[in-house]
Amino acid sequence: MSGVVDLRSDTVTRPTPGMRAAIAAAVVGDDVFGDDPTVNALQERVAALLGKEDALFVTSGTQGNQCALMSHCARGEEAIVGALSHMNRYEGGAGAVLGGVPFHVIANRADGTLPLTEIEAAIKPDDPHFPVTRLLCLEDTWNGRVLPQDYLDAAAALAHRHGLATHLDGARLFNAVVASGVAPARLVQGFDSVSVCFSKGLGAPVGSVLVGPRDFIARARRVRKMLGGGLRQAGVLAAAALYALDHHVDRLAEDHAHARLLAEGLQGLPGVTVEPAHTNMVFLDVEHERAAGLVAQLGQRGLLCTGLYRLRLVTHLDLGRDDIERAVAVLREVLG
Repeated sequence: MSGVVDLRSDTVTRPTPGMRAAIAAAVVGDDVFGDDPTVNALQERVAALLGKEDALFVTSGTQGNQCALMSHCARGEEAIVGALSHMNRYEGGAGAVLGGVPFHVIANRADGTLPLTEIEAAIKPDDPHFPVTRLLCLEDTWNGRVLPQDYLDAAAALAHRHGLATHLDGARLFNAVVASGVAPARLVQGFDSVSVCFSKGLGAPVGSVLVGPRDFIARARRVRKMLGGGLRQAGVLAAAALYALDHHVDRLAEDHAHARLLAEGLQGLPGVTVEPAHTNMVFLDVEHERAAGLVAQLGQRGLLCTGLYRLRLVTHLDLGRDDIERAVAVLREVLG
């Protein structure tokens, strides 16, 4: 067990020895010219896995989402997003700053969904006073929750009936796949484009993949270049993502089990509400008068997490059962 238990995010993982070996052995070319064989192999594999025509390797989930947004929408055209979505809260306002794409924001329900009636009401009529509503964006998983398959299907169908395109921020899509048992292509069937991140639960150091129709990916490639994402010998990064697909998908079930163990171990603390673990995240709501300096107190005891009144604890492949037990002990000491 290491000296520090880091529950801040599943982005803190380090490449495993096997992944480092794959990186070192990667055959590379110039990806801007389209001749890096390892990048090409990753793109073909992810496109097939998600049932889409084509794919594009990008540096991050944010870059993948922005490539999608700017490929679906012209300047002044509108996307419908969740108020607590990553695209709305955690991408620096890039949609507006870089793409000129305004957001119509709808409050997420507790399960991460956006009410279908509110989505439909948000779609603007053809009137020069309004932006043209062009895109619906959803996120799965959302705060560790898997969106119901029937909801994803219904939301996508609603959007398509009204002529909208659909994009899924699937940064932790494989957590949803493992937790639900639904095949990746079926899970994203209703979405025109999907972004998938490899540097979170899958443990790669860098990279996401955006999938969609071939003409859409051609536009996204141009946007990626504008955003500074045209990499050269990127096969060293794609090799890590390919290794993750081979070795780190099924093991996400361990992270989910550790999150359940963590949530169970924290039940009964006074003034603390523990949200059940759905995948690899546990949320603790702490009474305001007890929250001051809490993250710093935990850090001094070797437990790293994020939050203020609501703590977020994220399990990942660098943590074992002993780390989870230690985290429970520290949290019970500080909060109990």
